[in-house]
Amino acid sequence: MKVWIDILTPKQALFFMNLSLKLKEKGHQVIQTTRRYREVNQLIKAKGLKAKVVGKHGGKDLYKKLISSVERIINLAALIKKISPDIAISFSSVEASRVAFGLNIPHYCVSDSPHAEAVSKLTIPLSKKLFTPFVVPKNAWVKYGISKENIIYYNALDPIAWLKNFKINKNVLSMLNLNEDKPIIAVRPEESFAAYLLNKKESAIIKVIHLLIEKTDAQIVVLPRYQEQIFFLKKEFKNVENVKIAEKIIDGASLLGLSSVFIGAGGTMTAEAALIGTPTISCFPSKPTYVEKFLIKKGLVKRSLNPKNIVKLALKYIEDKNVRREISQKAKALTLKMEDPTNIILEKILILK
Repeated sequence: MKVWIDILTPKQALFFMNLSLKLKEKGHQVIQTTRRYREVNQLIKAKGLKAKVVGKHGGKDLYKKLISSVERIINLAALIKKISPDIAISFSSVEASRVAFGLNIPHYCVSDSPHAEAVSKLTIPLSKKLFTPFVVPKNAWVKYGISKENIIYYNALDPIAWLKNFKINKNVLSMLNLNEDKPIIAVRPEESFAAYLLNKKESAIIKVIHLLIEKTDAQIVVLPRYQEQIFFLKKEFKNVENVKIAEKIIDGASLLGLSSVFIGAGGTMTAEAALIGTPTISCFPSKPTYVEKFLIKKGLVKRSLNPKNIVKLALKYIEDKNVRREISQKAKALTLKMEDPTNIILEKILILK
């Protein structure tokens, strides 16, 4: 079987890396495509993956988003027509689902984000099946035009796909010039270019970093998403010795595992940190997602949009080793019960095809 996988984000690269390997081990041919997008291109290269770059990320402007998507559909259509895969798989890729539908190729969608309304409206109705974590109710998906019978659950959150056999690699410390003996606070800004956050209130991240600088000498590592964020953050925190801006892709899971606390305004890394067992504070600048609600309920994530409260909680986590140990034990107990989602996807697509 010939399988086409479209990879648009770093999370998708990590998730689909294992699925691709398993497909190849069973003798199937895998064709991977991606787009021109700093983080995902760097990660694909770092992991030694092969993916053909088609099109680019449209940025924050709605018109540019539309034009980039249209151009990418045209270019992908020409490529995929030549390749003629048997099935297509993506994380709600607008372009992959449309091209697959237009060329009569079954599209299998993976998503944990019904809050991403724009892409869900454009991909879920065109998908043969939807794979989603068990924490997302099926009713959250049926409004997009898919029947409950075509929704398949996996008993896991997405990061489990690359965390099942995860071991910390301390090389990340030297890459960022970090001291293992001093506390590390990892910080992830929001997905400010995402359609579901356009016109939403800005996150509290910048204020939080300024307050942390005042209150602690802990090492603060900021993990930007875009080149624009890198330029802004470098200017904002120029000559601040204990603030490190990660300008290139790093081993994020290892950094999270070595951190005393993680503060995130996104989704994937927040879930990743929580499942690793690092005390995690979410300041996601919109309503909490189903995944976030689940992790809060399990005691692995605290949520606040108030910078002062976030910093107060972060300092508490740094000072209290017992709390950190308790959170780590909770995470370990939870992840042991979870299955590798790529195993479920592999099993089902082979049966369905």
